[in-house]
Amino acid sequence: MLERIPPAAEAKATPMIAQYRAIKAAHPDCLLFYRMGDFYELFFEDAETAAKALNIVLTKRGKHEGQDIPMCGVPVERAEDYLARLIAQGFRVAICEQTEDPAETKKRGGKALVKREVVRLVTPGTITEEHLLDPARANSFLAVANGSEPGIYGLASVDISTGAFILGEANEKLLEAEIARLEPAEITAPEELCTRSPLARLAREAGLPLTPFGCPTDSASAERRIKDYFGLANLDGLGLLSDAELAAAGAAIFYIERTQFSARPNLSLPSRTAQSARMEIGAAARASLELARTLAGAREGSLLATVDKTMTAQGSRLLAERLAAPLTDPEEIARRLDAVAFFIDEPALRRGVRACLKGMPDIARALSRLALKRSGPRDLAAIRGGLAFAEEIARVLAGARPLPQELAQAAEAIGAVDPSLQLRLQNALAETLPLSRQDGGFIRSGFDARLDGFRALRDERRGVIASLQARYAELAETKQLKLKHNHFLGHFIEVPQGQGEKFLRPPHNEIFVHRQTMAGAMRFSTKELAELEAKLASAADEALAREQALFEELAALCLGAGAALKNLGSALAAIDVTAALAEVADARRWAGPKVDRSLAFEIEGGRHPVVEEALRAQGLPFCENGCDLSGAPSEGGKIAVVTGPNMAGKSTYLRQNALIAILAQMGSYVPAKRAHIGIVDKLYSRVGAADDLARGRSTFMVEMIETAAILNQATERSLVILDEIGRGTATFDGLSIAWSVIEHLHEKNRSRALFATHFHELTRLAERLERFVNLTVRVTDWNGEVVFLHEIVPGAADRSYGVQVAKLAGLPAPVVSRARELLAEFEAAERSVDANRQSADLPLFTASRQPPAELSDPLGEALDAIDPDSLSPRAALDALYRLKALRTKAGH
Repeated sequence: MLERIPPAAEAKATPMIAQYRAIKAAHPDCLLFYRMGDFYELFFEDAETAAKALNIVLTKRGKHEGQDIPMCGVPVERAEDYLARLIAQGFRVAICEQTEDPAETKKRGGKALVKREVVRLVTPGTITEEHLLDPARANSFLAVANGSEPGIYGLASVDISTGAFILGEANEKLLEAEIARLEPAEITAPEELCTRSPLARLAREAGLPLTPFGCPTDSASAERRIKDYFGLANLDGLGLLSDAELAAAGAAIFYIERTQFSARPNLSLPSRTAQSARMEIGAAARASLELARTLAGAREGSLLATVDKTMTAQGSRLLAERLAAPLTDPEEIARRLDAVAFFIDEPALRRGVRACLKGMPDIARALSRLALKRSGPRDLAAIRGGLAFAEEIARVLAGARPLPQELAQAAEAIGAVDPSLQLRLQNALAETLPLSRQDGGFIRSGFDARLDGFRALRDERRGVIASLQARYAELAETKQLKLKHNHFLGHFIEVPQGQGEKFLRPPHNEIFVHRQTMAGAMRFSTKELAELEAKLASAADEALAREQALFEELAALCLGAGAALKNLGSALAAIDVTAALAEVADARRWAGPKVDRSLAFEIEGGRHPVVEEALRAQGLPFCENGCDLSGAPSEGGKIAVVTGPNMAGKSTYLRQNALIAILAQMGSYVPAKRAHIGIVDKLYSRVGAADDLARGRSTFMVEMIETAAILNQATERSLVILDEIGRGTATFDGLSIAWSVIEHLHEKNRSRALFATHFHELTRLAERLERFVNLTVRVTDWNGEVVFLHEIVPGAADRSYGVQVAKLAGLPAPVVSRARELLAEFEAAERSVDANRQSADLPLFTASRQPPAELSDPLGEALDAIDPDSLSPRAALDALYRLKALRTKAGH
């Protein structure tokens, strides 16, 4: 942060440096891009930081207080490339422009400084430039504010690149899940939340920039800010908003005004979706199920990438949004499924619609750039193209049989746009368009007579002069008249001296004005020629200015139709998503699920969508497996314990059923022969092993924290998948924890659950728990080699095949051989123990029992008699020798 400059030191600074440091002091948390002609320049600490981050040359410019001033710079025309790299590294950038024409500066004196102001703060969550955005991914910031109730947070997610403005609220337990669902590029919150709240930790762990704001967050201030921004008399039309949601909305608008200055994003009115209207998926579950990204952070290999066959950027973003927030209303889910079924039944129509959608421009982001005055001719062309694509899609759908509700509403939105807008843009815009409006040449010839006149003067200068020369020669009745030009006189008429004499007499002297007499020649001008001279000098500027004015007129027309265009973009995205899901379902033999309010969970022939596609690419089949966790509302769902060796497919089986539930409730067909799913309100997934060393948590601690969250929050409508709970600690500790977790899920949560384990003792719970079932992965041992069949069948595994799997993994042969010997010894020893000692007798949820008398022996009694806390080092050593002697005597 820039230190306060003493007045004496400031006095030594040059005017330019003084201006720079004053502007920088107002934006200490940003890198300052200070406009100087065709470059943005950075000085002092900013220069050193930017030069390192961008790998550009660090140089120096003058001195300040006797020291060289570090400096680096980037060309204005390439600024977006450098901004992208800085934003990707988490920097914020203040754009400082010259707000005064240098010609005006000169009028104030030779030493006057061009006025400059920061016109925008570029942050990760507020970028709008096409080159800086991922077309398939939303780019939002999240404003978080306190509610009046302790522990309740208001959330406002705003994507100024599209105008989306979504409100919600969350308690401390749900805050992490909401951040994971919304995937903001940055978070802004009051100072106290940025330093002393769970939000600060969550932002840090997610690697998200967290920016404090200083605006009041009380309901009255927030309401006033919302009304002023949207021009509303009251907020009744927004629905019933909590004070936390109001505060967050007000904070979001404050942040927009703080970063965008006078520019006003074309935001939609704030909308909210009740928490209960969507399936709750925790952050850990999203990560382990690899919904939008793999565990390595890549999009490729995720569920989203596997099902995303959309043709447009807006469609891809909508698909990601639906996948992130599956619905919990069976009627709304059914409407989406009906639309998918329609396109499956009409393959020719689907192909026609998808062909129309191919190449569809991004209307939402083009409209946003127009509102922010960061647009170019290609943004107008995007809207023109979008309207043309929409017209073609409307024509294709018009010939279809009665449309389902979802598609009928989309078709209605397409028809709501005034067709004159497309005609106006079509007539106005040239076929080939420049990237920047400053380049000109984007208005079609013949559209505007004034512009055509300026262009004629600019582009046809020689022809205009030749035409005028011919007319003057005819008027003067001499072929020796020439129109010439020099820097002193500009354009002038030159004739031989003999001919020029008559130009000095009537009637010619009424038209021609004498300018200069030369040896053998005379030079004249005319009023028309003087006017033409002025026009020729300014023709290029006038042409560009006229194009800019026409651009503003066209932009205003588009913004005037902004609501209809937004609805059009949303409608086309919905059609795209629906047709894409139908394409996936048809190509991959997916089935339409039945989704209702029961506690059913019955899957026939289910597959993991991502794994199946990976195998298909290799020409390999995927083994289908069913799943039945259905239960009655008065009883709760079933718990299935899945046993079998590693690599046999237990984790894949668990995940595929969770993914089928998500796909079904987002309104998609599912990878199965048949599926009946009662609404899942919350999905929990504890799969995989990872530690959290930064927070001092071991793998086992992370496992227990996530398991605790499940047991404390799951309901009978929830779906829980747990993999290898308890394996991170000692055998009997882990077995006891796994056992008690299952009992709690069965008796208290009553959730539908899948539980994969290597604790074969847990299979005995089938004798005690009525809704408990055993499943196992079929394998066969062929000549000492384990063969995975990947088929899930009723029953329990007889062993874990760990040594065989270790051999497949490439352990050295001597290690595998020794492991086989030890395994045989351990299994023989286990069989020699009393056969009645079963895990069902473990004292879990009951009073402890004394060990059977027949298991007591002198060695055990001696151990029981020792009090380790009272022993001195010498006594402990003596006790150890006594125990060793007893062990030898007993023949152990």
